[in-house]
Amino acid sequence: MMKTWNTKSGFSVSCILPGRSNVFLVSGNGKNVLIDGSPGNKWRKLKDKLNNLKIKKIDYLILTHTHFDHAANASKIQKNFGALVIVNKREAGYLERGENIVPHSTIFITRFFVEKFAPAYLSKQKYEPCHPDILVDKRLDLNEFGSNTYIMHTPGHSPGSQSIIIDDEIALTGDAMFGVFPGSIFPPFADDDENLIESWGKLLKTKCYIFLPSHGTPNRKKLVEKEFNKRSESAMLPTPASEPGMNKLMTPEE
Repeated sequence: MMKTWNTKSGFSVSCILPGRSNVFLVSGNGKNVLIDGSPGNKWRKLKDKLNNLKIKKIDYLILTHTHFDHAANASKIQKNFGALVIVNKREAGYLERGENIVPHSTIFITRFFVEKFAPAYLSKQKYEPCHPDILVDKRLDLNEFGSNTYIMHTPGHSPGSQSIIIDDEIALTGDAMFGVFPGSIFPPFADDDENLIESWGKLLKTKCYIFLPSHGTPNRKKLVEKEFNKRSESAMLPTPASEPGMNKLMTPEE
C-alpha cells in the first residue's frame, strides 16, 4: 500500500517507489512534482507506477543530489514526462556528465567499502547525462505551489544536497538524514559532517513536523532535535544563522 501524507492546504506527498531509494510524488494545485528518480535499474518499475497512477505529465523533477541512486533516471523522466529538471548548481556538472561523486564515509564499515571498492563501483554506475533546466543556489521558492513551499540547500552529504519543504509541514530531505538505523538519523556517507549537522539545524528552523528521507522510514521532529543537539554539542557548532542569497534562482546558462 502506498504511503501518503497530506498537508492542511491540500498537498499530498506519496512514496510511490520505496525500497533501494524512496521516490516521492508531490501533488497539489494541479501540478505533479517528482522528488528523485531512483537507480537506473528501477526505471521500468517507476514508469509503470506513474502510468498506473495515470500520471502523464511531471511538471518538475527535483533532485536532492546527483548520486546514481537518485539521478540515474533524470534524463528519461525529462523525456518521457516532460519534466523540468531542478538541481543544485554545485552538482549540475555531475548531472550533465552522468558522473558520481565518490562519497566520504562516516562509519567503519562504509569507510572500508569506500577505500577499497567505491571508485571502481561508481565508475560502473555512470548514468545517462541530463541537462538541467533550473539551477538552485541557496533557495528556490516554488511560488506556484504556495509561499511555504520551497527548495533549500542542505549540504553535508554532498556539496549540492538540497531538501524540499512542502507547506512548511513536510520536509523531503534526500540523504541529509537517514531513516534506517533505530534512534539515529546520521547517514553512513557524508562529505562534511559539520555542514550536515548545520543543515539539520536549518531544517529544524522550519515548522516541519515530519522529515522524509530518501532511505528508510520517516523521522519525527523530536528525533531530529535529539540528534542535532547531541551531535552539534559534541562538534561545538554554533546555531546556524540565515544564509545570504536565499532567493537566488539560476538557469544553466548563468
